[in-house]
Amino acid sequence: MGNEVKRVETPLTEEVIKTLRIGDEVLLSGIIYTARDMAHAQLQEMINNGDELPFNASGSVIYYVGPSPAPVGRVIGSAGPTTSYRMDPFVPAMFEAGMRGMIGKGPRSSKVKDLIVKKCGVYFGATGGAAALLSESIVEAEVIAFEKFGPEALRKLKVNNMPLIVINDCYGGDLYLEGIDKYSEEI
Repeated sequence: MGNEVKRVETPLTEEVIKTLRIGDEVLLSGIIYTARDMAHAQLQEMINNGDELPFNASGSVIYYVGPSPAPVGRVIGSAGPTTSYRMDPFVPAMFEAGMRGMIGKGPRSSKVKDLIVKKCGVYFGATGGAAALLSESIVEAEVIAFEKFGPEALRKLKVNNMPLIVINDCYGGDLYLEGIDKYSEEI
């Protein structure tokens, strides 16, 4: 588990993903997309029907968030992560579509962790409770699909130095499990 902060840009490439290890602090910049339960269900249906997605999923990063409305002078309101396991059923299809990264909070299922290894992906943790701070790294926000879902609409975000931690890496590492083990050894 490294100490050096890594600067990473989207879209994610296999080469970059392979440099990331659990515990790495990352400053993510570039374009990411927001999707929660309803948007994922719609995307899953589009994939199943062979329809074109409303964004280029190749190398994409999906942030599990339903931001609050933007206050005056801001591009977005508070934008803290939602619990990721609710999106686990949609991960296989999203990986097939080209997604390579996910941002959220909380542990993932064994199936998702296996797919992260198989598909050379990465799961980043965003600090829950720091929604206002996280929103400061979002410099542009635009609803691109499913506007009827309100906060759960699909958004395209431009982020600059969004602070994240690598929770699951493409080598099968799991910060939640290994962090507990390391802590247990220390006490």
